[in-house]
Amino acid sequence: MSTSFLQVTTTTESRDEARELARAVVEARLAACVQVMPIQSTYRWKQQIEVADEWMCVMKTTSARYPALEAFIKRKHAYETPEIVALEISVGSEDYLEWVERETAGP
Repeated sequence: MSTSFLQVTTTTESRDEARELARAVVEARLAACVQVMPIQSTYRWKQQIEVADEWMCVMKTTSARYPALEAFIKRKHAYETPEIVALEISVGSEDYLEWVERETAGP
């Protein structure tokens, strides 16, 4: 398999925003799957330490779709500077990764 795959994460401030983003990303075929889960984040923002309940979106996509996915998240996201982090999937089930490739190939 010559395609490379990524797991991309972002966080949102509400469950509804996470669900809307997840659905929109999958509908646009920018990711094959998005998992949404509650988390608590501690971070520095504008000279202050913040603690926030957030919702993490974990997206499975291809490296080829990453630029469009990043741009899409930036357009749709409520945060001034959203987390958008991609990790390479070095090993995975061949059947699953083939599915990711098919589902992100476009209409």
